[in-house]
Amino acid sequence: MATRLTTFSKFLITLFIMGILAFGLYFFLNNTGTGQDIVNTVEEKTGKTDSGSSDSDNNAVAKDDKQGGLFGGKKKASTSSASDDDVLKVQMFTWGGTAPGLYFNEGAEANERSRFFKEYGLKVEFVLIDDFDGSRNAWIADEVNILHNEVSAMNTEMERLAPHDPKVFLHMDWSRGGDAVIVKRGINSVNDLRGKTIAYAGFTPSVTFLAYMLESAGMSFDDVKLQEVPLPTDAANAFKGGKVDAAIVWSPDDEIAVREVPGSKVLQSTREASNIIADVYMVKNEYLRKNKDKIAKFYEGWMKGAAEINANAGNKTKAAKILAEVTGLPHGDAMGMINNVRLTNHGDNINFFGQNTEFKGMTGEKLYTKMGEAFEVLKQAPAKRPSWRAMAYPIAATSASLSGATHAAEGAAKFKPATKADKVKPAISSKSISISFPTGQYKLGENAKTLIDLQFAEIAKVYANTRIRVEGNTDNVGNATMNQKLSEQRAKSVADYLQKQYGMQANRFIIVGNGQNKPVKGCEQNQNDACKSKNRRTELQLVAG
Repeated sequence: MATRLTTFSKFLITLFIMGILAFGLYFFLNNTGTGQDIVNTVEEKTGKTDSGSSDSDNNAVAKDDKQGGLFGGKKKASTSSASDDDVLKVQMFTWGGTAPGLYFNEGAEANERSRFFKEYGLKVEFVLIDDFDGSRNAWIADEVNILHNEVSAMNTEMERLAPHDPKVFLHMDWSRGGDAVIVKRGINSVNDLRGKTIAYAGFTPSVTFLAYMLESAGMSFDDVKLQEVPLPTDAANAFKGGKVDAAIVWSPDDEIAVREVPGSKVLQSTREASNIIADVYMVKNEYLRKNKDKIAKFYEGWMKGAAEINANAGNKTKAAKILAEVTGLPHGDAMGMINNVRLTNHGDNINFFGQNTEFKGMTGEKLYTKMGEAFEVLKQAPAKRPSWRAMAYPIAATSASLSGATHAAEGAAKFKPATKADKVKPAISSKSISISFPTGQYKLGENAKTLIDLQFAEIAKVYANTRIRVEGNTDNVGNATMNQKLSEQRAKSVADYLQKQYGMQANRFIIVGNGQNKPVKGCEQNQNDACKSKNRRTELQLVAG
């Protein structure tokens, strides 16, 4: 026989069901991504943030400066956690290299969807400050904890930054197309720039590109006419206005200028000079000492983000979408910015901080030290500046628990075997090295190896995406046929040494023996011992891959 429920029993059952529904709704809103999106949408429409304050209250701390790029732009303060001392505040520029952090954080704001928060319990907030001086002032004033910098140009800032004991702990990216030299019609190689006027932005990474470019052709600052301007956009404008023969510019000004100046072209970019401009993150030593755990977690999360973006096109698309939302860029431009850099992963960082003794490529120490001297020559860096070792903090990298193929360092560029066409292909730049061989011999002596180490090896490292053509030449002493063979053997000896000593691929090299058929200008007749010595030369040329 069925039992009839009393009114009170029905009431209790109703309360029980409502409780279950309420708990389910609470769990859905606070523990699922969809629920969090609904909460955030409601808060945005009602003008409330997580702390309960209105957007208008929080916007009081935001200040928009003049619009522009990296060295003159806007400062956009975050609104979600400005008063939360537990939040790690990271300054960022409108730059593709920031993609891994934004991607891993699910945006710029500190939020519980962030994988920094989910996997490490770390609250991270990215603060967009495109104004160069404004970003430094914010870091010095402790408005942000982590500062975006570039290794080579960092030398120019040491009078301002050194008193705060900066520590570099994360290598973000290598520029791969973001910097370029544009030239007028008739300039076909770096060597053609001798005596020409070049516009460049002083105190910036443009100097780094300029220095390495000239060195690749055996030239220095004294071999060209330098016109220093405040910003890379000013260099582009000087070129478009016909005031200079060439200019060091940043993307997308290279493409714009080439469209507007008939006959002009991009001579080379950091797609070829692939390992000279390195973006990094730094933190004050005082903050680091108190927050080593935060910095370690931030590093590891960032590296996961970089590995995932590098490995998967869908992840890159997501990262570009977030970058576009944070910076206000169109999605296509954001994707282009990411494609113009190599997002460095954990293995790259181990190499960059000199922790891999087998690594033969460019490190932070080599780049910072070399360019410090170059900036000092131009009187753009102080003579007294901290050494790289005093600033580098490799512990975040060496203590990270990351392994697997996606975290392995970038490998060398792959080249197909050289063809006959490669032997006559126009060179980007050409550098002659007077390597002395005993008469009739082709094996390298110790002095010859040292010359290669000092005069060309580093160029070969930083122009890692180019082929290297080695051309051997002789004087006219002896049989022409034997001289041709001997010159080829000597060229191959140079290539073999670079392969063995620096781990360069055999297919990267184009071996050419000219014999006595290409004497230097003015010494066509080998008329004296000095001319014969000049003609017994080895030329190393960079050729587009």
